[in-house]
Amino acid sequence: MIKRFLEKEKFQVETFPGAASFFNRLKETQFPIVFIDLKLPDMDGLEVLKRLKHINPDSEAIIVTGYASIDTAVEATKIGAFHYLTKPLKRHDICLIAKRARDQVRLREENKKLRLANSGGALIEGFVGAGPAMQEIFALIKKVALVNCNVLLQAETGTGKQMVAKAIHKLSPRRGKPFVYFNCASFTEELISSELFGYEKGAFTGATSTKKGLFETANGGTVFLDEIGEMPMSMQVKLLHVLQERQILRVGGTKPIDLDVRIIAATNKDLKSAIQAGTFREDLFYRLNVVNIQLPRLADRKEDIPLLVTHFINKYSRRFKKNVRNISQDALNILLKYDFPGNVRELENIIQRAVALAEGSQIKREHLPGDLLGKEVEELLDDDGLLLPLEEVEKLHIIRVLRKTGFNKKLASKILNIPRTTLWRRMKKFGIKE
Repeated sequence: MIKRFLEKEKFQVETFPGAASFFNRLKETQFPIVFIDLKLPDMDGLEVLKRLKHINPDSEAIIVTGYASIDTAVEATKIGAFHYLTKPLKRHDICLIAKRARDQVRLREENKKLRLANSGGALIEGFVGAGPAMQEIFALIKKVALVNCNVLLQAETGTGKQMVAKAIHKLSPRRGKPFVYFNCASFTEELISSELFGYEKGAFTGATSTKKGLFETANGGTVFLDEIGEMPMSMQVKLLHVLQERQILRVGGTKPIDLDVRIIAATNKDLKSAIQAGTFREDLFYRLNVVNIQLPRLADRKEDIPLLVTHFINKYSRRFKKNVRNISQDALNILLKYDFPGNVRELENIIQRAVALAEGSQIKREHLPGDLLGKEVEELLDDDGLLLPLEEVEKLHIIRVLRKTGFNKKLASKILNIPRTTLWRRMKKFGIKE
């Protein structure tokens, strides 16, 4: 009966008439979830539980019995049982407990991956990735960090370019020297020159004292030039001079200053196209592009999404002093279907918001932004392969309309073509709140 119920819920199930056959099979494979009857023909169920926990401590065991007692339940919990079910069993209870156990198993697996990533693959705090794409990036970072050459990072916004630059610096022989960040798109040409090169007293109106530039401040360390594709052509000439001569000249100065810095540049532009368009110097490109690192989009490494979600839940639970520990499977499925045009930064913002809104220990679908739920409804309506109960589709569509109308119930009821009283009853039924 349990096998039949769980197979309908997409679980893979094996059954055994007693402990002996089960433990023989356990030599060949692991079972993440095990239902154990307390009364077996060849062994007591609690003894089976003890042996199972000794062989595979991570298995989640559910004790099933028709002879319920508080003492037995307490003993089973002490040994490590996940739950305790009494006969007669109900299909709803069986499936619910199995799904909760599955969520627990998945959470444990993600935490293991997270610890592995933080101890081995991840190079700095917050940089997470266990999939093959990011492992290749980590390996490349480790190699290039030891070589004193310039690096060009090419990637979309939100993929972690600054974090890669910091990782290279922290793993390099320059780690004890300054790491300086500068965004080339945030300043005018004059400000870029004074910020990077510094200026002498009296160089221009308002220059009441001599100021060191970022290059001089970072001497011996690393300078990270973000959005290098936005740098004006005249500044590109000056930067090229710095790379060739290893010297700078302060604004208004006459004495060159020797410089020893590593340049890491980053862009989300196609610089080769910019060269053809005449907006980026080809000689500067080749000076910067000694080693090229192209960071993958989050959409191209979706295997890392559960790991990143777990990392961000832990991060913001601590920051907000909340007890959010995991995410429901249906909410995670919504994230796995999404393309994330804002990459990892967008995922972090979504989880930060969800943790802030969550009232219990779990992020659920209603804690995700409305546009994600709206996209899910569109996918459900367009794809015959994805089927949900009618009530679920109705709930999602009502949420979508309410969010789009700013919870204007009069307008929403007109769009849905139902009376406002019906909309109010549906909202109450589905637990939809503004």
